[in-house]
Amino acid sequence: MGMFSYVTNRTLPNKAGQETGRIKAFVKHGSGTIEGEYTCPECKASGKISQAFTRPLAIRCAKCGFILKLPKLKGKK
Repeated sequence: MGMFSYVTNRTLPNKAGQETGRIKAFVKHGSGTIEGEYTCPECKASGKISQAFTRPLAIRCAKCGFILKLPKLKGKK
């Protein structure tokens, strides 16, 4: 991964379970901040991310307040 300690690029489900949203984000080595962009699966609004990186990751949509949750992928099939 080179200069990044965490990278994600995946789809996000809405309340009905349909994958209509998307997130692209990264954490640079030595930084505790995740940066990137998302498309909310509920309201389809686009937004930017810049917040402290914690696990599990949860981001609130700036327009509708929907919480975008990113669970760990390890162990999922």
